[in-house]
Amino acid sequence: MKVEIVKLDKELPTPKYAHHGDAGMDLYSVGEIALQPSEWKIVPTGLKVAVPYGFEAQVRPRSGLAAKFGISVVNAPGTIDHEYRGEIGVIMINHSKQPFVIKKGERVAQLVFNKIEIVHLEEVDQLQETERGKGGFGSTGTK
Repeated sequence: MKVEIVKLDKELPTPKYAHHGDAGMDLYSVGEIALQPSEWKIVPTGLKVAVPYGFEAQVRPRSGLAAKFGISVVNAPGTIDHEYRGEIGVIMINHSKQPFVIKKGERVAQLVFNKIEIVHLEEVDQLQETERGKGGFGSTGTK
C-alpha cells in the first residue's frame, strides 16, 4: 500500500520501517522541546500523511523512551483518521522525576497503519449471555 506524505522539514528522515515486517515506523521531533516532570506537550513531527479510506494511522510510544526515561505518549495510541490532513503532533508526557529534553531529529513515537471496519450499531434490549458475562477488571485473576 502506498501512502502520500508531505515533509514540512526536509532535514528530517522520511519515516521507514527499521526492519522488514516491523509494525511501526519512527516519527521524529521537528525541534527541541523540554519536558519537566509530569509535564506534557505536543511535539510537532513535520509530517503530514494521507491515510487511505478504510485505514487509520496510530501514533504509539517508543518502548526505549518509556523504559529508559519514563517518556510516553499521553493518548496512546493516538488515532489519525483518513480525512485529517494537518501535521502529525505527538502528545508526549514525562512520567519521570527528572527534566527531559527532546532534541530535533530524535525519534519520539511510532506510526502504525491499521485496517478498520466500518461498524453499524444496532440497538437491542439485551445482549446474548456468555460464559464470561459481566466479569471484567481482573475477574479472571492474576495467575
